[in-house]
Order: sequence, then structure tokens, then C-alpha cells
Amino acid sequence: MRVGYPASFTPELLALLPAGIELVPIPSHPEEIYEIDLWIPPPAPAIGQRIWPHLRGVRTILSLMAGTDWLIALAPTGVTICNAQDAHNIPTAEWTVTAILSMLKYFPWYHQMQQSCDWRSRSQIPDVYARIHANPTPTFPPIQQEELHGKRVLLVGYGSIGKTIESLILPFGVELTRVARTARTQPVPVHAVSELDALLPQAEILILILPLTPQTHHLIGASQLSLLPQGALLVNAARGPVVHTNALVDALHSGRIRAAVDVTDPEPLHPEHALWKAPNVLITPHIAGITPRSAPRAVGLAARQIGRILRNEPLLHVVHTGS
Repeated sequence: MRVGYPASFTPELLALLPAGIELVPIPSHPEEIYEIDLWIPPPAPAIGQRIWPHLRGVRTILSLMAGTDWLIALAPTGVTICNAQDAHNIPTAEWTVTAILSMLKYFPWYHQMQQSCDWRSRSQIPDVYARIHANPTPTFPPIQQEELHGKRVLLVGYGSIGKTIESLILPFGVELTRVARTARTQPVPVHAVSELDALLPQAEILILILPLTPQTHHLIGASQLSLLPQGALLVNAARGPVVHTNALVDALHSGRIRAAVDVTDPEPLHPEHALWKAPNVLITPHIAGITPRSAPRAVGLAARQIGRILRNEPLLHVVHTGS
């Protein structure tokens, strides 16, 4: 079996792959054709899309990431695609909770003060709070941050990453409502995505961690954003196109909501895009699942999958069969 892999793999990652295969390093800018049976694509879709026309004979693709929408769009009939389920649960869940806390604790504002070496503008934080929540009533002492405890959280996407997010956020004492493609009552209540609009008005925090499909494309648009309560926080750790970007920019400028996003549409954002400078938004460059431990977990999973092929066992985490 000829296995194509990113030429940038470290020796430590290569050592995780099983014996009995022929390893074919594939550069990010290929200039020749590569005949391989199995492809381990790079995590970056843009690089993978550039490589794909140089590949021949691929029957199986083992993604190193949870999201495979771009691979499904590339793959012809007969190619099996597996995702790296569970490999990125912990870092993505940690990013999600960190992003929520960063916004509720007003860290972006305090970081700006730190850069200016002057805390005097902390007196503006109560005004920021008042604008976000449309509540001009003075408080004593003046508000300097918010609490996660007691917040109503709507978790849209209840796969393995969603369940990991749940395990990290529940200890904060939140009121959690779960949403998935279909409703169920066991082992915990889960609402169907068809109920989303009815659930949004109670969501002080909306977490998106669902795959990008034709059904979830622009799932959150102007109508859905208008249903969120004043001051709600939208957190997108899923895929950029799950949210209608122009509608998000408008909602942020209206002062009704705030957002923390690791993914955008388009991605990357061009320098002039309006989302960069929209108010009350924290943006990171699609890094939620990437840590020093995530790559070994993902490559280790790919190694086990290759072992299953060599033993004629069925693959795990198949998301596309190409049939």
C-alpha cells in the first residue's frame, strides 16, 4: 500500500505509522504526479486543494481533522473518506470555553489597556456593559466583568466535540440546552435543529460546533441573529459558512450581540473585510483544534486506520463512501 502524507511531517509523527506500507512524502507545492492508494491530507484545505490534482489512484482519504466538507467536495465516486473523530475534542472544547470566558471577562478590552500601559480607561467598562446589555442603570461597584455561572447556553452540535464542550462547561453552573440533527431523550434531552428558532430567544450564549453540510450552510442568518436576546454571545467553532457573515457584521454593528469566532467566511478574511473591525468580536485564525498533542492523536488514529485496512477490517469514522 502506497500512503501519501504531508512532506512536513516530523520524524516523531512518521514513527507512528505502521510497518508494511510504502510512505510517499507529498510537498505542499507538488510539481509531479503521485500514484498512491491512501492519502493523509494536510490540515489546511487550501494546500490540500492544490495537491489533489497531482494525485492518482487514491481510494481512501484519512483526514487529520474533524471537518471533511472540503474533502467530500473534492473526492470522486469510489473514494472513502474518514475524519479524525476525537483527535481534536479537547483543544476545540478548551478554545470554546476560553473564548466564552475571554469575552465575559472583557479580556480584549483589558488587553488594549495593557498595550497602552494605562488602566484609567477601565472606567469605560461599565459603559461597554451597558451598551451590550442595553441596560444604562448604574451599579455599585461599577461592573468590570461578567460571570459564566448561571448563563443559559445553547449548544448546537452534539457530536464528540460537543459532548466534550458540555463536560467542560457544565461545572461552571450553566443552564445547558443541546441541539442536534434529530431529537432524542436518552441519555440526555437533545432538541432537533428544526426547533432552533424557538430556542434562540433564551440563549445568552450560542455555541456552534456542527459540521458544514448543505443543510447547515447559513443556518444562522439575519433572522436567527435577530431572535437572540440583547447581549447574547455567539461562539462559532464549527465552520465559517454556518453563519451568514454579512448578517453577523450587521448584528455586531447594531450592538445587539457579541461574538467569538475561530472560523470565518471567507477564510482567511481579506484585509479590508468588515468583520475585522466590527465591535464586540474576538477572532482567531482557525486554530481551535491545533496543539502540540493534537497532531500525534490524529496521526495515531490514521495509523490505526491503516492497520485496519491491512487486516481487512472495516474503517472507523467513515463520513463519505463515494458510492
